[in-house]
Formats: sequence, C-alpha cells, structure tokens
Amino acid sequence: MQASRIGHGYDVHPLTEGHPLILGGVAIPHTHGLVGHSDADVLIHAICDALLGAAALGDIGNHFPDTNPEYKNVDSRKLLRSVSRKLSGAGYYIGNIDATLVIQKPKIQPYFAQMRENIADDLQLEIDAVSVKATTTEGLGFTGTGAGIAAHAVVLIERL
Repeated sequence: MQASRIGHGYDVHPLTEGHPLILGGVAIPHTHGLVGHSDADVLIHAICDALLGAAALGDIGNHFPDTNPEYKNVDSRKLLRSVSRKLSGAGYYIGNIDATLVIQKPKIQPYFAQMRENIADDLQLEIDAVSVKATTTEGLGFTGTGAGIAAHAVVLIERL
C-alpha cells in the first residue's frame, strides 16, 4: 500500500449581489458573494475534494450532497472538519496543502493569514503546512469578468 498520496481539488461558484463572500472561512467585505447550496466557500471545497481524492474516498458531492437539506447554508469549515475525520478513520494524516484562489476582485491577500489559520485549526495542522495564495486571470474568463471565483488545491497525505 502506498505511504504517500497526492490529491487535487477544484471548485467554482458564481458571484452575485446579496450574498456573503466567504473564503477560507473568512467573511470578506465585497459587493458580491458566492452562491451555492452551502456557504459556497470555494477554497474549502477545493481542499475537501483534494483530500478526499487523495484517499480515494470520492468527492465532496458524494459526502455532502446538495440534495440533503442538512447541508443547506452550512459553514464549509464544518465539512472540512468532517473530511478530516474521514481521512483519519481511513488511516491517513495530512502532510501539507497548497491552494490557489482564482479571483479578480476583491484583493484578498490581507485575509490569507486568517484563512490559513482557520484551515490549519480545522485540520489540526501546523500553520506552515497550509499555503493559500491567489492569482487573477488578467480580466479573462468568468473569474476575470467577476462572474465567479475558482479555487485549486493540491494535498499530500500519508499513511498513519
């Protein structure tokens, strides 16, 4: 059995007026927010998918389906903590996480420290095991026009 495994996660949600913008568990002041069945935190969703994928445990939709009213407007940090327990139960621990938000506006660099802290706390990791960064698409595509936000995450997990 493999000792180290790598997973990749990707998520995207549309932006609209009248919704909060939550990224990495941080409420960010902005005119628009993400829309989804849960709080639509694309960063945490991408991390959940990467972790589940690395352990070959399916994806976020399998574990937390949008057809289940229990997950309506749920705080995605709750989902992340649940994924952590699933990984531990399957005999894995998390080595590190590297995540990238694809976002044109607003500028989110001032929130990176709190995002990293939230994710590290929820996964019981040291802060230096969690990297969060962002990039724009120079005005191109749905993220560049402000229609949505995307996130990618790559994780390393190890056997306990």
